[in-house]
Amino acid sequence: MPLTVVAAVGAASRQGALIKGGAALEELGKISTVALDKTGTLTRNTPVVIAAVPAAGVSETELLAVAAGVESRSEHPLAAAILAAAPDDIPTADDVIAVPGNGVHGRIGGVVVRLGKPGWVDPGALAAEVARLQEQGATAVVVERDQQTLGVIAVRDELRLEAAEAVAQLRSQHIDVAMLTGDNAPTARNLAAQAGIQTVHAELLPEDKAALITSLGKGRGIAMVGDGVNDAPALATADVGIAMGAMGTDVAIETADVALMGEDLRHLPQVLRLAKQARSIMLQNIALAMLIIVTLVPLAAFGVLGLAMVVLIHETAEVVVIANAIRAARPVTMAGLSIAEKSTTPYAVSIPVGAHHPGDACCPPIPVAVPRPPAGSTNLLG
Repeated sequence: MPLTVVAAVGAASRQGALIKGGAALEELGKISTVALDKTGTLTRNTPVVIAAVPAAGVSETELLAVAAGVESRSEHPLAAAILAAAPDDIPTADDVIAVPGNGVHGRIGGVVVRLGKPGWVDPGALAAEVARLQEQGATAVVVERDQQTLGVIAVRDELRLEAAEAVAQLRSQHIDVAMLTGDNAPTARNLAAQAGIQTVHAELLPEDKAALITSLGKGRGIAMVGDGVNDAPALATADVGIAMGAMGTDVAIETADVALMGEDLRHLPQVLRLAKQARSIMLQNIALAMLIIVTLVPLAAFGVLGLAMVVLIHETAEVVVIANAIRAARPVTMAGLSIAEKSTTPYAVSIPVGAHHPGDACCPPIPVAVPRPPAGSTNLLG
């Protein structure tokens, strides 16, 4: 088994998936349900502002500037979209605090500003606009200043081009797929339909995602795939947490058992198929070993086989087991994906030499021999 684990982990790393140990690999091979986060996992993680609807007496420029002032201190993917759409001159915000799953609040000029999802921030008279934007598949961000609604900003992150194919490949492996998101239900259903996902759970807080993971698994292996701080509790709760490492937050990557370093979601079914293949090889080797032991022990005990023959058969079986285990090193390449290319670019690493203290017996500086000029030559330096 250890050889199978090493071989499979090595094959996965060559395909851009980092599996953190043998236990994670074994659990990955048992997965029957995959829960996918929406933002940054199913979507491209490049959200853009598609509309800004200010309240009466507020300009669109003012709405975007106030929102950007607070979002400039946030790491949420939607923050980058709002900053990109905002004017160059934005106010400075203080005491900015992110509320996972809801939004963010801070102070601009001593006045409290909040922005986040409807329900956490009341859209007031703009409730109809919020519903219209959500039906169009956008995420509505309500902005409030001093308990007065400033407006609504609609942000949309498009589905990854390969998302539907990745979901189809998961289903071909008899794996159930569900989507978990803190976004509104209309937007979530719209995007899930494009990806071919029937099971959708929307408007979830981080703790709701973690609680839902247990019920979705139904006692079977379940994996959670996410990339943000909001996904960390669910990643830790699932049997296997999988982080989209190329664009994921540090918290998600540290919490997860597997990190997908590429930006192609099809690496997910690929690494799952590799893990299932490795688990199958492990079971084959265990079955063969048990069969050899159960067969040889009685034959040796009753004298049917001599000691030399028993040893020969046992050693031959070990060679067969090793050869079978090495098969796990063969990468499972799916259509449209290839093995990660090896870098041929040379890297120069500079390691500064620390100062040596007199009397320190460890690691004294190596004396450099200064070549002497040949006999009869002239010393040009002096």
